[in-house]
Amino acid sequence: MWWLGPVAAIIALGFARLFYQQMMRLSEGNEKMQFIAQAVREGAMAYLSRQYRVVSVVFAVLFGIFLILSYFKLQNPIVPFAFITGGLFSGLCGFIGMKTATNASARTAFAASKSLNDGLQVALRAGAVMGLVVVGFALLDITVWFLLLYYLFPVFLPESFISLAANPLPQITAVMLSFGMGASTQALFARVGGGIYTKAADVGADLVGKVEANIPEDDPRNPATIADNVGDNVGDVAGMGADLYESYAGSILATSALGVAAVGLSGVAFLDGKTELQAGLAYISAPITLAALGILLSIFAIYLVRTREDADQAALIGALSRGLYLSSIGIAVLSLPIVFLLGLPNWLAIWLCILAGLIVGIVVGKATEYYTSHAFQPTRDIAAQAHTSPATALIEGLAVGMESGGLPIAAIVVGIIFSYYVAGGAVNLLMGLYGVGIAAVAMLSTLGFTLATDAYGPIADNAGGNAQMAGLDKVVRERTDQLDAVGNTTAAIGKGFAIGSAALTSMALLAAYLEEVRLVLTELRGVNEVVIGNQVVNVTQMTMQNFMEYYNVTLLNPAVLAGLFTGVGTAFIFSSMTMRAVGRAAAGMVEEVRRQFHETPGILEGKEKPDYARCVAISTAAAQKEMIAPALAAIIVPVVVGVIFGIAGVLGLLAGTLATGFALAITMSNAGGAWDNAKKYIEIGEFGGKGSQAHKAAVVGDTVGDPLKDTAGPSLNILIKLMSMVSVVFAGLIVAFGNGQGLIGMFLH
Repeated sequence: MWWLGPVAAIIALGFARLFYQQMMRLSEGNEKMQFIAQAVREGAMAYLSRQYRVVSVVFAVLFGIFLILSYFKLQNPIVPFAFITGGLFSGLCGFIGMKTATNASARTAFAASKSLNDGLQVALRAGAVMGLVVVGFALLDITVWFLLLYYLFPVFLPESFISLAANPLPQITAVMLSFGMGASTQALFARVGGGIYTKAADVGADLVGKVEANIPEDDPRNPATIADNVGDNVGDVAGMGADLYESYAGSILATSALGVAAVGLSGVAFLDGKTELQAGLAYISAPITLAALGILLSIFAIYLVRTREDADQAALIGALSRGLYLSSIGIAVLSLPIVFLLGLPNWLAIWLCILAGLIVGIVVGKATEYYTSHAFQPTRDIAAQAHTSPATALIEGLAVGMESGGLPIAAIVVGIIFSYYVAGGAVNLLMGLYGVGIAAVAMLSTLGFTLATDAYGPIADNAGGNAQMAGLDKVVRERTDQLDAVGNTTAAIGKGFAIGSAALTSMALLAAYLEEVRLVLTELRGVNEVVIGNQVVNVTQMTMQNFMEYYNVTLLNPAVLAGLFTGVGTAFIFSSMTMRAVGRAAAGMVEEVRRQFHETPGILEGKEKPDYARCVAISTAAAQKEMIAPALAAIIVPVVVGVIFGIAGVLGLLAGTLATGFALAITMSNAGGAWDNAKKYIEIGEFGGKGSQAHKAAVVGDTVGDPLKDTAGPSLNILIKLMSMVSVVFAGLIVAFGNGQGLIGMFLH
């Protein structure tokens, strides 16, 4: 049933095109609205073109490195090309999503002048373009690569190491994982660069405009307002789309690789009379078919969303949640006959893992909603503390962020344990981790809809900016503010889904890494036997426990501890690098806005037009400069640790990064979202409303939270998976040093 994958992918792309065409037929409003929208479009496209030029250089260098590794038989020669396509499609999704969003903002504002539901529909359908191109291109690329590797390459490129043997699936899934590294690399550059851009502009616009000059948000007198609106698109749309593209693709690829590895070591228990090849194909088909089902139900869910004119924030969130719940129920019901028809021997167990993934996703989403929406007490408590002082608002926001990680972490832990043992982990470790992987796929199966609600947020935000700058009626701004406040919560929920799935997917990638090591040892280096203790063991028959023993993967091994602490340190240092980058870029923006207000007093009087282009240029240049170091660190650290400490060090590194990065990302994302919505809660009239001391204190909290929720936090999600993918792709190089013992191991022995 794997053929459902490409069929559903094409349907997704077809509906994305339909929604885009429908949106483009709508009016952009009056001439001023069109002018503002065009300025944002030009700034966004100028930034993205510069970013892609920088990223293309990095990809060219990595492509050359992979070719060299292939020449020395440390890597499959197809890997460089799979890597390139992963990055290409990730970038394409970001481009299409941003183009759609920048065309949708003025149309959303104009639709909101008619009714709240009209504004919601335009923003959501435009967001759906992003959601559907992400799932469509990801699933299409995965299935096309599988078809090429399975049917064509063994015949026409036998030197590709994908032989015509009885079971070529291990080689195929290993190559496809490198596609995931390309997607993750592009995603990290997009998320870090876009996050730096958007938050530099946002901080400058808020601190000088709202706090010092006491003018409204998105006031056309603020020189940073166009850059701020551009930033919403390059960070929260293009960056987010690339982010979730790699999450979605990574979960499917890791699960497929584990399914193939599991049946290879399962014996008769998980074969059920099938050959190893037949069973492997069934376990590859399961995540692909589940993703295809999720696409169809996501499209159905998009059509279900509507709201009343008098809807408050809770009602709007309920309207969006209805689509998520119904699509999740649809997957829960329809996936049962699908896994049965696939002929999986443990089909009922796999279905229970799917249910676990759906439940974990909903729990993470609801927990995020509770801690970030001003419909609930935690965010209102921050607003109440802002009435006291900025310091107490900051303290309360940090406390909320830290507390918010408790329930998602508990849900992830329960989901991992349940899925692992239900899938058969007690008998076959790899099959247990396959269960964890399929839970991650289930969690992201509704991504077409989840990402639509996520991308809808920055579109609504830009619509509010357009309405403010164009001087539309007050009721239009009130409606867009309602949509924007909900968008902050849905964006936080989307980040929660991405971070939660990263935890589940990374568990699967740890095992996929060891399977890649097995392939490198046998297929590329010709190592058929290794000595474990006093026994000679065939590499093809080694269990995960054998690998752990051979590489001494225990907490008593200093190499594992060194990797573990390096992983913990990497998560913190990476966060520090991205936050400082935002701080430096924001400082330049603040100085520029102050300079314009000081040197041209007519700007604040409304007699002179600000120099918007200068602020756009500052954010663009800062983002391009600052995104390089954090992104390269994520690629370099796993290779250096592997060369020095070997396989044991890498596994420690990945475990440390996973545990620390997950908790840190949840804390930062939710704290930032809560601070933002506390500000919006005050802006609707609570604690003195706009311009009050409470409002100014809340703006400070929102400003501190900006780099947490839109740069450092979501970037950690990508860091976790990129480091795992880098380890998989560079496994050949690591194994070259003492068969994976590292320089330390070689020296000691």
